[in-house]
Amino acid sequence: MKSFRNIVLAAVVAALPVIASAETFNIDPAHSEAKFRVKHMMSNVTGGFSEVAGTVEVDRKNPAASSVDFTIKTSSVDTNNDNRDKHLRSAEFFDAEKYPQITFKSAKIAPTKSKDVYSVTGDLTIRGVTKQVTLPVVFLGFGKDPWGNERAGFEIETTLNRKDYGVNWNKALDQGGFLLGDDVKITLAIEAVVKK
Repeated sequence: MKSFRNIVLAAVVAALPVIASAETFNIDPAHSEAKFRVKHMMSNVTGGFSEVAGTVEVDRKNPAASSVDFTIKTSSVDTNNDNRDKHLRSAEFFDAEKYPQITFKSAKIAPTKSKDVYSVTGDLTIRGVTKQVTLPVVFLGFGKDPWGNERAGFEIETTLNRKDYGVNWNKALDQGGFLLGDDVKITLAIEAVVKK
């Protein structure tokens, strides 16, 4: 039993430098955005969400030990059209009343062959459906703002199939095909400020 306790203690001590080296950055909602684009007949509809929140745990010496956890408020969807936004908040799309948040929590971060680009794997939840996805995250660097706050920037571009998350509404067209496409292009621009 004593030997087991010693092994556990050694493991905890070994983990301490990793924990100590991580910095918590809070996502700055005023300088972060989540945008999307989906095909509508022969063109595209673009929109976004105005309320993005979360944290990024940054380990500068060992980026693979970093993590990210963010939420997007579904009722904050905005496509510059009130009627369309109400439809998107309804049960036929995001069902914002029942599912108020889109969430992502990372489980693994790995470097890629491209400089400052990381594969971030984690659980993405939309409309109560959780799937593991891998997001290509571009690290844009660190910097201090005019008030001395340390900031970090990240950018993500990916494509999701909305039907994988139960967002199935569509309408058949008389000439064939459907009103909306299934693939949705996602762009996230994140600026985070170190937690004090």
